[in-house]
Amino acid sequence: MKIQRPLSLIPIILFCSAVLAVAGCVHKSMPVPENEANAHPGFQTPLQALASGEPVSAGSVSNQEAPDPAASEIAPQNQNDKNNSAVVKKDPVDDDQAMLDDALALTDSAQEYWEDNDMDEAIESLDQAYALILKVPNDPKLSQQKDDLRFMISKKIMELYASRQTTVKGSYNAIPMVINDHVQREIQSFQTQERDFFLEAYKRSGRYRGEMVKALKEAGLPEELSWLPLIESGFKVRALSRSRAFGLWQFIPSTGYKYGLKRNAWIDERLDPEKSTAAAIAYFKELHGMFGDWATVLAAYNCGEGSVARAIREGKVNYLDNFWDFYERLPRETARYFPRFLAVLAIINDPAKYGFTLDEPDKPLSCETVTIERPVKLDVIADKLGIDEDDLAALNPELRRNATPSSAYVLKVPPGKGAVVLASLDTLPKWSPPKIEFVVHRVRRGETLSLIALRYRTSTRRILDANNLRSGRLLRIGQRLKIPMRNSLTAS
Repeated sequence: MKIQRPLSLIPIILFCSAVLAVAGCVHKSMPVPENEANAHPGFQTPLQALASGEPVSAGSVSNQEAPDPAASEIAPQNQNDKNNSAVVKKDPVDDDQAMLDDALALTDSAQEYWEDNDMDEAIESLDQAYALILKVPNDPKLSQQKDDLRFMISKKIMELYASRQTTVKGSYNAIPMVINDHVQREIQSFQTQERDFFLEAYKRSGRYRGEMVKALKEAGLPEELSWLPLIESGFKVRALSRSRAFGLWQFIPSTGYKYGLKRNAWIDERLDPEKSTAAAIAYFKELHGMFGDWATVLAAYNCGEGSVARAIREGKVNYLDNFWDFYERLPRETARYFPRFLAVLAIINDPAKYGFTLDEPDKPLSCETVTIERPVKLDVIADKLGIDEDDLAALNPELRRNATPSSAYVLKVPPGKGAVVLASLDTLPKWSPPKIEFVVHRVRRGETLSLIALRYRTSTRRILDANNLRSGRLLRIGQRLKIPMRNSLTAS
């Protein structure tokens, strides 16, 4: 039976803001790296992620399995029980669970309608889903599911609201060039105080950009996006931002994890040019599906889709018709982001016009691969190959300890050197990482995880990992914590 639509789009949009405001008490960020209660290091819950402004996908809800309604039913176990079964009352939680299941099904239907460009039916399905949630009474057994569904519905409504204004106008394979006052200021910055940075970054781009262009073309995305790392990282593989974004494409741990980039004690795939480019492409596609034009996509890439969606909603403007007014509503760093990107494209397309002479870019890094099954230090392998350790590390930037992991690892070596490594595998000494050293700290009243980390000159992430904790908000007075010493290595 179809439920009458109880809520219009605008009231639910207002509710979205309330949900996100509450989430801030609980991108760029999902208390995501120093954040979340997820078991994976550096991962956050969707509520934490959107509250902090970090990008998250529409499907990022709790991975808690919904209880099977059948599991709560009372089944007679003998003949007497069967005779008396008529007086056994069914658990009301079963009916509540069924309503939540129906709400989830309606939410999935909304996604299908959206993909078919039927926005009215998508919103209708979300309204019906939310109406079912309101009918479910407060019950500790179902509270997590209700919260997850509330978040999912709220976020989908925000995405629908934004896409309703954009997707019909956006172009998937073109980045419109604009030279206005915003862009001109960034060009002038590159011509003066940032001139050396620009020239050095352009030179480094030759090492990686060829493969980026190839991957972007295969994905059907504008190849101009291959210049984005110039303003993100200066084409430095190990570039690290204040917000702990790492690598050429500047992924924070949580966003990297969301798009398939592994991070453990041995490797950080955010530093791998090929893998991080694939993750960036996946992120671009998701953002373009949400916003529909590349200017807004790049804004969201910088500060998170939640922040951009709020700016659009609060600004009450059609931002594609008045894009630069909308852009000035964003944080200052983000407001400069797209103009800086356009400034780079302008200079690259006509360097002489802007007073630049661009030298030949560096040559691409070439390699072959060999599989190593145990931990071996890179300096030992480099000695066997007769090359510099830094050159070998440059081919394998994702290795965090300058050593191959404890499991099978595909190592990149200079062309023609793979056979040398294979011939000497049996003679390469196995490396054992140093043991972790800890001190024990007893939590006192008023202490937070960040204060404890500051006292011992470590990070909250290392403390969480060392104690198998999901969140620092659950500390108890008197609780004993293992604090990894500053110079010891942990699994984060």
